[in-house]
Amino acid sequence: MKELEIIVCAKQIPDPEAPLSDVRVDSEKMEVIVDAPQVISPFDENALEAALRIKEEMGAKITVLSMGKKVSDTVMRKNLAAGADKLILLQDDAFENLDSHSTAGVLADAIRKIGEYDLILTGRQAGDWDFGQVGLILGELLGLPCVSLAREIKVKDGNVLVKKNILGGYEEVKAKMPALVTVSNEVGELRYISKTKMLTMLRGGASIPTWKSGDFVSAGAKLQKMNIVELSSPPDMRRDCEMLEGSTPAEKAGKLAAIFKSLR
Repeated sequence: MKELEIIVCAKQIPDPEAPLSDVRVDSEKMEVIVDAPQVISPFDENALEAALRIKEEMGAKITVLSMGKKVSDTVMRKNLAAGADKLILLQDDAFENLDSHSTAGVLADAIRKIGEYDLILTGRQAGDWDFGQVGLILGELLGLPCVSLAREIKVKDGNVLVKKNILGGYEEVKAKMPALVTVSNEVGELRYISKTKMLTMLRGGASIPTWKSGDFVSAGAKLQKMNIVELSSPPDMRRDCEMLEGSTPAEKAGKLAAIFKSLR
């Protein structure tokens, strides 16, 4: 029986859990500058976890793709430490600040170069810009059936079986493979990776293949950059805090009600 081939797309982003004090907006350069460590986008970690569960259940080979102007070998090796079989970095100055369609186009070309695959998994959206577009555009470019917002993924008899989030619940969807699925956080967080395992992967791991634009991007492809028209700092989010004193709960509730009335 042929081994299942799964491709997971994983983006490197500044830690979305970074405090607001680590984020600033440069309105002149149209840049959001985040002074925080680089991590794998959380939704892409959900996608990897879904792939690992399929691998445990029925066996599979998992290849992780990550693209950008500069992708950290150290950050992305976490995918291998978690259980992925191969990591390919798509790294080139030409890949900086691409729009969603061009990003999907680069990934599509890389996947065509890889060759055979049964299932492509992406996060439902990136943890930085939150556009939620690349995964489904990628599926369209590759001519694949696509299922979005998966909370559970199974593979059976050449089909992918997905519980897909909808308003108020979920629906069960079946698609013939090869297929693409975007994965939501309900799948669950990426499994725990011990520090020992991570350090071993960093110190003794094999070299990671890195592909430049000219190695795989279609000749004549026009890569479009995001056109940011306006960028400004968010409004001041500071809040005043007032402690309500009172000898009884009723007295405190009365003071709280008076404050609510004054806000009308």
